[in-house]
Amino acid sequence: MTKLLITNATMINEDRRQETDVLIVNGRIEKIQRSIDAPADANVIDASGKLLIPGMIDDQVHFREPGFPHKGTIASESRAAVAGGITSYMEMPNVNPQTTNQQALDDKYARASASSIANFSFYMGATNDNLDDIRRLNPNDACGVKIFMGASTGNMLVDNEETLGKIFAESPVLIATHCEDTPMIKVAEDAYRAKYGDDIPAFEHANIRSADACLKSSSMAVALAKKHGTRLHVLHLTTADELHLFEPAPTLEALRKKQITAEACVHHLFFNQNDYQQQGHLIKCNPAIKAEKHQLALIDAVKKGIIDVIATDHAPHTWEEKQNTYFGAPSGLPLVQHALLSLLDMSHRGIFSLELIVSKTSHAVAERFQLADRGYIREGYFADLVLIDPAKHFTVNKENLFYQCGWSPFEGHTFQGGLIDTTIVNGNIVFRNNQHVAAPMGQRLTFNR
Repeated sequence: MTKLLITNATMINEDRRQETDVLIVNGRIEKIQRSIDAPADANVIDASGKLLIPGMIDDQVHFREPGFPHKGTIASESRAAVAGGITSYMEMPNVNPQTTNQQALDDKYARASASSIANFSFYMGATNDNLDDIRRLNPNDACGVKIFMGASTGNMLVDNEETLGKIFAESPVLIATHCEDTPMIKVAEDAYRAKYGDDIPAFEHANIRSADACLKSSSMAVALAKKHGTRLHVLHLTTADELHLFEPAPTLEALRKKQITAEACVHHLFFNQNDYQQQGHLIKCNPAIKAEKHQLALIDAVKKGIIDVIATDHAPHTWEEKQNTYFGAPSGLPLVQHALLSLLDMSHRGIFSLELIVSKTSHAVAERFQLADRGYIREGYFADLVLIDPAKHFTVNKENLFYQCGWSPFEGHTFQGGLIDTTIVNGNIVFRNNQHVAAPMGQRLTFNR
């Protein structure tokens, strides 16, 4: 029997702050109380002056395994994730081979069981020709079905309208969509290539993958969901234009009643189009980081509950790949190690409250994906917890990166608002004092479905 007692913590959970102790026994929270006597055989952490929050649950990552180990692996990127206070993640299907059938899904669970120090689940990917695989999917075998309604790798762009309608009508689980209109993007690419040649300035990415291209695609997804009664989660919104498609849910109770939800990612909240001047293709991603007016609208939508979840869309590429000119530089950036830090920094600047950050990165994700016994600090729940030292700051440099790709768009930036002191997964300390701690592997996420 393993026991861990956290004492004198300031717990931020379910829109409340309270001074408390937390006793963890065999991976689950046994008692939450103002003062708990330490069992003789318990490991004790004195959390005086520190914040205790539920670990971030990231519903959108690309860990690149199988197929692209030079970019990242489940082992490397889960280590970066726990260093950033992410205790659970949901990983995307555009790997090689693509996760578009049960065999590929089972293979990824086997890989993660052997190498992931964070908890995990995986999406089944949709294609134009795997409707039968989606129909047969056990609702507990995947966090959701991912549809790329914009460009993707291989054959994962679903552009057959009849197939799209059937997937929306028949998917046994929540559908998560990447919404951009590929024909509009291709027309824009041709126009900008005619203007600049192949060396298009990075800031034009926001204009090529435009607000109009996002709006057209997300409007189609929302219309299909309303027609078929689909549980839809629209990933990584980037524009003010799309926000009218979604209803506000100012409370978690209201969120539970929503059929259609929306997400924003940390880089679209932290950066805007002006940052391409310094960052170049390092912040090139799909959908694109856009003008400041869109960034500010997204921030406001998070506060109003129009955006329900904050995630990362962590998608590493090598430094060398990112140095190519526009059409050769791949889209995506590494984020899991610094996502929570970036939000703490925004809290320090008065943009978001800590209570709101906890709700959007943990509570709301657990509710939307119907996770079993995670996402809150509650007696009986798994002990997926993060201690934050709010008195300290963190400067990003190459020496303290854990990404396989070895770089970050935040290099040289000092995050204010606190640093990740300790990360606990299933009651096991996995990261403390900027070092990983030997511990059992993470667990497969389960669902109340």
